Amino acid sequence: MDLTDSAVEAAFRAEVRAWLDTTLPPLSAPPAREDWEARRSFDTDWQKRLFDAGYAGIDWSTDYGGRGATPGEHLVFLEEMAAARAPNVGVNFVGLLHAGPTLIAEGTAEQKARYLPAILRGDEVWCQGFSEPSAGSDLASLRTRAVRDGDDYIVSGHKIWTSFAQVAERAELLVRTDPDASKHKGISWLVLDMDTPGIDVRPLKTVLGSSEFSELYLDEVRVPAANLVGPEHDGWRVAMVTFSFERGTSLVGEMLETRRRVEELRPAAQLAGYRREYGRIVAELDGVWALTRRAVSEAAEHGAPGPSASVGKLAYTEVVQRVGDLALKCLEGGSLSLDNTYVEERLRVLALTVAAGTSQIQRNIIGERILGLPR
Repeated sequence: MDLTDSAVEAAFRAEVRAWLDTTLPPLSAPPAREDWEARRSFDTDWQKRLFDAGYAGIDWSTDYGGRGATPGEHLVFLEEMAAARAPNVGVNFVGLLHAGPTLIAEGTAEQKARYLPAILRGDEVWCQGFSEPSAGSDLASLRTRAVRDGDDYIVSGHKIWTSFAQVAERAELLVRTDPDASKHKGISWLVLDMDTPGIDVRPLKTVLGSSEFSELYLDEVRVPAANLVGPEHDGWRVAMVTFSFERGTSLVGEMLETRRRVEELRPAAQLAGYRREYGRIVAELDGVWALTRRAVSEAAEHGAPGPSASVGKLAYTEVVQRVGDLALKCLEGGSLSLDNTYVEERLRVLALTVAAGTSQIQRNIIGERILGLPR
């Protein structure tokens, strides 16, 4: 795979860089981590700026309001965003990187027309209602029920780790619509309007004191049957489409930020005598980046990343743990302070080997779907 820019990509890189040079300086400083209304306003304002400049949904087809960029242009854009330390996707994460691509792949024409423009413009924030207290890694064991009642589903249950629920208008929701089917067969994927009566959002505190996740309690919530994405009872397959984006292309920005952090760490690692360990990490990140480029290419060709996305997710989330360990070694006594950004980052990335499917789940997927091993 050629990792150098083509002439078209080089021109596009210059275009993006020039836009960032003029757009970033007037921006206000990001709000405090726990000021959620301000964070929502900041993130959606940035999304509107991207939309107005033609960079929103850069890898989405022009049929759905995106730019229709090639995989190479998509990665150039993300590289320049990371290099300029531009605002990240923030609270728009689930809509832009999970729900939107899933709707493009599986939604009806009416659903695409209703939801995709609002996601691209930053008018609506989405959250994810998949995991449950007793259905995390074994997500297919979920118990949240949806019973058909005329033109609605009546939904009751309990979700956890619901990202950005406190500021979201919509949720991608997995529910059980056929309790008598095998656990993978009786699930459906719904769009949930978060202002519907019967929804209770309760923020959770992470080890860092942040509250980007919430518990979601649903008590006889009425969801229109028109909000069903994909066939009824086929939600597990639709969820696999969502996961392919979550494990593949949605980690690109995260990877680029890690590469930048590792470059910042170079002098300290050399000074402290960790050259070999540092070099190994750089080499592994280069390999992961090549896997990521492959996943992005697969998504462009087939509409979603393939099972190789699990390889990239597994490799990245494990090497980033070693990045954190090396940073703490270089900090020595400073590693005892939670006020240090490297310490905070080390604690944050612990969750990455669990989020979007644990490392153990990724190994199962690789063994079964790539290597052809028995279940």
